[in-house]
Amino acid sequence: MCTFAGLQADARVLIDQARFETQSYIFNYEDRPNIDYIVKSVAESMQKYTQKGGVRPFGVICFFAGFQDGQPKLYQTEPSGAYSEWKANAIGRNAGTLREFLQKKWENDMTEDKTVRLGVQTLLEVVEDSENLEICVVKDNKTEIVDEEKLAEIVAQLKKEKEEAEEAKKKYL
Repeated sequence: MCTFAGLQADARVLIDQARFETQSYIFNYEDRPNIDYIVKSVAESMQKYTQKGGVRPFGVICFFAGFQDGQPKLYQTEPSGAYSEWKANAIGRNAGTLREFLQKKWENDMTEDKTVRLGVQTLLEVVEDSENLEICVVKDNKTEIVDEEKLAEIVAQLKKEKEEAEEAKKKYL
């Protein structure tokens, strides 16, 4: 699974390249490549474009999510060709603020519901409504989009909790 922030045309080129690399690997080795292999391939391509004369670097940061040895992995590639593995991260507008929020709230061994809730809570820091949210869960070598009703329910819970916390704070002041 791949998502990105930046120039859509550049992302499309990189995603097509990742697909081609995956198909070549399957054809040559009759096995699926692991997520690390795909990320390295894309990052190497991005890095080449930072050094070649006459071409511009890719203007996109990508997230790649997948499984390796039965464990979920999340990688980020940057235009410089650097890539890194993360447990939780954010890209795009206000990424620094969201990253700090995730560092404070993220815990090891979170359940799927807690993880989705944290994702929604994090995105609500920059988005006002659940209509502007889309959450994708990667598990058991498949991806699932969280339905809008569940997102709306989580958003309502979070808003209620926030209002209750503000009221409790006012009582003590």
